[in-house]
Amino acid sequence: MRVAKIIVDVPTMQTNRPFDYGIPDALVDKVQPGMRVVVNFGQGKRLVMGMVVALTDSTDFDGELKPIQDVLDEQPVLSKELLALSKWLADDSFAFWITCLQTMLPNALKTETKQLKNGAGTQVVDKGRVQTVDYLHTLLPAARYTDLLQEVRKNAVKQIALLTRLGELAAQAEVLPVLQLEKELGIPRSIITAAAAKGWVELEQREEYRHPYAELDNMPRTTPLTLTPQQQDAFDAVSDALNSQQNDTFLLEGVTGSGKTEVYLQLMAQTLADGRDALMLVPEIGLTPQMVARVKGRFGANVAVLHSGLSDGERYDEWRRIARGEAHVVIGARSAAFAPLQNLGLLIMDEEHEASYKQDDAPRYNARDVLRWRGAYNHAPVLLGSATPSLESRARAQKNVYKLLLMPERANHRALPPSEIVDMREAEVDEHSGDLSTELISALTECLQRGEQAVLLLNRRGFSSFVMCRECGYVAKCPNCDISLTLHMDSHSLRCHYCGHEEAIPRICPSCQSKKIRYYGTGTEKVEQTLNAVLPQARVLRMDVDTTRRKGAHGRILKQFGDGQADILLGTQMIAKGLDFPNVTLVGVINADTALGLPDFRASERTFQLLTQVSGRAGRAEKPGRVLIQTYNPDHYAIQLAQHHDYERFFALEMHMRHEGNYPPYFFTFKLTVSHEEEDKAAKAVYRLADMLTAHLSDQAIILGPTRGAIARVKRRYYYQIVIKYKKEPALQATLEQMLETTQISSRSGYQIAFDREPLSFI
Repeated sequence: MRVAKIIVDVPTMQTNRPFDYGIPDALVDKVQPGMRVVVNFGQGKRLVMGMVVALTDSTDFDGELKPIQDVLDEQPVLSKELLALSKWLADDSFAFWITCLQTMLPNALKTETKQLKNGAGTQVVDKGRVQTVDYLHTLLPAARYTDLLQEVRKNAVKQIALLTRLGELAAQAEVLPVLQLEKELGIPRSIITAAAAKGWVELEQREEYRHPYAELDNMPRTTPLTLTPQQQDAFDAVSDALNSQQNDTFLLEGVTGSGKTEVYLQLMAQTLADGRDALMLVPEIGLTPQMVARVKGRFGANVAVLHSGLSDGERYDEWRRIARGEAHVVIGARSAAFAPLQNLGLLIMDEEHEASYKQDDAPRYNARDVLRWRGAYNHAPVLLGSATPSLESRARAQKNVYKLLLMPERANHRALPPSEIVDMREAEVDEHSGDLSTELISALTECLQRGEQAVLLLNRRGFSSFVMCRECGYVAKCPNCDISLTLHMDSHSLRCHYCGHEEAIPRICPSCQSKKIRYYGTGTEKVEQTLNAVLPQARVLRMDVDTTRRKGAHGRILKQFGDGQADILLGTQMIAKGLDFPNVTLVGVINADTALGLPDFRASERTFQLLTQVSGRAGRAEKPGRVLIQTYNPDHYAIQLAQHHDYERFFALEMHMRHEGNYPPYFFTFKLTVSHEEEDKAAKAVYRLADMLTAHLSDQAIILGPTRGAIARVKRRYYYQIVIKYKKEPALQATLEQMLETTQISSRSGYQIAFDREPLSFI
């Protein structure tokens, strides 16, 4: 009997390995690795989904093998490459294999297990639904429809309209969607169904893709631009690796506006010409609309898009288009790293420094590592691009692990916009302008008078940071998390940005009954209100998590701004990178210090990157740009060097700071987090893990903690963490694997343990 090795959809350590199942004779020709199947697992009639990872002719199991109950797929949903990737990902991120397999699949390919009534076991329900459209075929010659017109009653207006149209369709041998015919003639479906029953027409169901950005497929194609010498040098280096199918990793460090995207597009074109596929990642869906327009503008319907802003149906259909070889270019956010391309020839990561490429939940992977794994598997080059590369990537380029490509000038040969620092400790701020200095308001006024546009960055959404009583000092806090609630005037509520808790705005202090409740801090919503008051003539668009919740909101806001329907685009960090609007001549940073006070060794790096990236939105075309940076820390090196766009000096200085503190890229890091609803239990558990690490790791490893999380309570759970810093630690992998197995028993008692290799946040 043929045997299938199957990973079952039961995420525990006890099931984190393949189980052997017999393949019934009726399914022998159907079952293949990478297919989802239904199997009976455990005692009774418990049916679960499983993923076939291998086939064999023998088994080590002594008893009688259970047979596969059903096969859910006609073709494998995961290729040999993606199955191998899932196993590497599970080992590298200390996640369950089934969790990694599920992460790779669109939601529509994830099954649901339902409990049957009367304890009759479980049932596996496949959520994937193909969209079908009814089409109409004429069955008679055109002349016959003319004859039928003479036979119907004169007052049967809708039937007459249908027969007339059917005669036209028959004469042209045309097929139409039924819905289109209904709208065109204003007739109900029942009239068409009756015509089919009489043998006049035939109705056929056809599968039809739910196609995001379909309107871009038929837009006029853009033509490749003539590359500048620095662009040509970068192109040639990667092109050589493409030609030789060499798995090199390139770091393309190019200032904002240097033309990195055009280099990407021309390399993609070469990859397609060679008969291979290209994959491009952008850091978040806010960037996707503009980049999708540019990539589809070059390659049309050959492009598929994958990101979380799509509906489940759209994502399912794009996934199937890719897997079927109907799209050979994929663009998307982090999860697009797992796109089922069959013949990868080029992998690109734009804005490679962005933290959004790191997954926060299990499996805690970095998309950069996934691309490098796939590049090695496919003998394909990986191209990482950024104006402000992460220190880790730039350090690897310094050591020739990556190949460094430099584009230090803008493609239009214009200078980077001059930046001015506004010292908010001394700046004039009146009662109406709130957090906007007179310098920034004056610059905005001049910009509007010239008919130009401005971008304003404030890396905090909401109306106000917190609500406090001036009488007793009470601050409205979330009941589930150790964090103050943020005021949102659009919904007239206080909201927690960690767990989503929402409550009414208090008018009287719950602590002392005083009426002296005031709002403190600022947010994008409050700044929008201030702008409307101070510059009533300005048309303001706000772009943050709150205004982009609805599907397609990112694209609609950016299109409005690009079409000149607004003067000022105000937003959080999602507007800081990748956007290219020729009429933007002013960039204002309302508070450059937002990240500087965070307890994270990357705080300076993130501040420098954010300021440099947002500054690059100004003066990208013919009109000169200007940048104003408001700050309470004007002497901080990250702000000073961002003012002068000086990445090289920042890199040297920050590397010195990292070396002194024994932090990446000089050390690797690993974070262990333990949580429980009872604080003392979380604390005891984390100290036990610390003892285990101390016992097994060498003296060269630096163990920080255990400590309480920076935000100690989130969603009613208390968090403690340990950070390990190391250079070479041979026993680490085995020790962590042992911990993973040991802590599985604890999870039944309400403990949660998270393993995070190379975390990007220590908060």
